[in-house]
Amino acid sequence: MLKKNRTIVAAGFALSIAAGLAIGTATLSAKETPKTESRESKLQAYLKFTKILNLIEEQYVDEINTTDLINKALKGLMANLDAHSTYMDAKAFKELNVQTKGEFGGLGIVVGMRKGALTVIAPIDDTPAKRAGVQAGDIILKIDDKVTLGMTIDEAVSLMRGKPKTSIVLTIVRKGESKPIKVKIVRDIIRIESVKTKTVGKNKDILYVHISSFDSHVVEKVRKALKEHTGYRGILFDLRNNPGGLLNQATKLLDMFIADGVLVSQKGRNPQENNEYRAHAAGTDTRTPLVVLVNGGSASASEIVSGAMQDTHRAVIVGEKTFGKGSVQVVIPVGEGDGIKLTVARYYLPSGRTIQNKGVTPDVIVHPGKVNRDDNETFALKERDLKQHLRSELKKIDGNATQPAKGDDTNQTAEGNATAEEKKHILTEQNLYDDAQLKEGVDILKALIITQEHKK
Repeated sequence: MLKKNRTIVAAGFALSIAAGLAIGTATLSAKETPKTESRESKLQAYLKFTKILNLIEEQYVDEINTTDLINKALKGLMANLDAHSTYMDAKAFKELNVQTKGEFGGLGIVVGMRKGALTVIAPIDDTPAKRAGVQAGDIILKIDDKVTLGMTIDEAVSLMRGKPKTSIVLTIVRKGESKPIKVKIVRDIIRIESVKTKTVGKNKDILYVHISSFDSHVVEKVRKALKEHTGYRGILFDLRNNPGGLLNQATKLLDMFIADGVLVSQKGRNPQENNEYRAHAAGTDTRTPLVVLVNGGSASASEIVSGAMQDTHRAVIVGEKTFGKGSVQVVIPVGEGDGIKLTVARYYLPSGRTIQNKGVTPDVIVHPGKVNRDDNETFALKERDLKQHLRSELKKIDGNATQPAKGDDTNQTAEGNATAEEKKHILTEQNLYDDAQLKEGVDILKALIITQEHKK
């Protein structure tokens, strides 16, 4: 059976440009599924294909390579199923295996088809695309001089890959911009650091965990972070622009915080594709308050995590509506090094709702941007600021700087005293005010911590 040789592309692994997963909407809906065909009509269809192929071989004006022609026909066949299913020749199949190892050459963006347009799902942090200013939701109109209209995901990914240090120009249509933008990007080796952690506040009582993609090391890294950071009273998971990854990592992460019930289920046309992933009570943290940040670049595995947390009331979800990718693909080898990626099922959250084409709507909707501060706050002088100000004025008069007495209340904070290395692991107040979604998440988490402590 082929089933033994296939690989599940769990929740749509982050194949960016340099690992480009076809994330998008399905071409055929359930209502459009064709009626059951008779054996005779299927046979007629097979014979028609063979007849046309023979006619091309015998009468086409130029000599053709039959193998190439059939491969192109197979690509068209798979592309007409949905945006995720595809035929991969030997080269593409080999590249797929390379992509899942976490290091590859390219730009560092995840793309998909949305309403027939090649769309950026998310730029990956610390990659050429992110540094060049590519944003989630950007529509890629041209790759260098090639128009992307009618282009498949695989064709687009192939064009955007290349040798490190070579450049490429993307022509992008962006919401709010009056004309297309040209972005020049220099390709590089993409190394994904899937989990980054920081602490919030001088007491370090909030642990910030940023998960950029669900690779095979996510749960291991999160467990390690929880052991290394002691004293935290709440956890903020940042899944914004997380394009997905491995299903087992998503379910194992959920299992760390949800004690019982179904975490996610998958249902397909064939009963063999139906499965439930359930929580286990052992070692589960059901008490630590949680907040999860999401946006339009959060897809597949990150939607499973945020959606399950929401359905089980285990976390408050903050941000913007997620992408809506909830289908299951399997990779099946079919010949001499080639294979297909085929959609075989859809995912369903604990409540029974589907993610596909719907996404997860946050409990608290917050749009990106900076937080507006009270103008009066900018000019308000606190006592310690006033002391510093008066010392400066005295210096202007007598030329002598009045040194602060030992024990004086100077304008030094825990953040100010931190070394440059320590600051890399701290979310400062400025970080929060520069990111409205992050600040809202932190504020909600602080309220949850206080509420829980009052219950004790």
